[in-house]
Amino acid sequence: MDYTVVSYAAYLPFALGVTVWVGRTLSRNGRLFLSAVFPGDDKLADAVNHLLVVGFYLLNLGFVVLWMKTDAEVGSVQGVFDALSVKLGSVLLVIGVMHLANVYVLNRIRRRGTMDRGQRPPVAPQGRAWPTPPSHA
Repeated sequence: MDYTVVSYAAYLPFALGVTVWVGRTLSRNGRLFLSAVFPGDDKLADAVNHLLVVGFYLLNLGFVVLWMKTDAEVGSVQGVFDALSVKLGSVLLVIGVMHLANVYVLNRIRRRGTMDRGQRPPVAPQGRAWPTPPSHA
């Protein structure tokens, strides 16, 4: 029995399944976040959401496929689990980093958008307090 093929057969469905699940979750929940980033422009929010999901799939599925090959010969059941732990752990870490990078970039876009609309950022620059607006009495 060729354990290398067994490790491929176990790795590929799991890695692809996790990638698709995360991509769908990000797409569904990212839509609400992008609506806040692009207030009043639902078409733009949908377009950016779709582009981000396509990029997520291309990068992560490409990594999953490239990372599938192993140079070491897997000669036992323990070797299958050793190979799977390294490969699946790597895939999960890459997906997590991609997710955090997306959230960071979108948060920067959201902050820039709130500043462009004349809203105050959540924290005053250099720790100074914001002046209170004059009352219109």
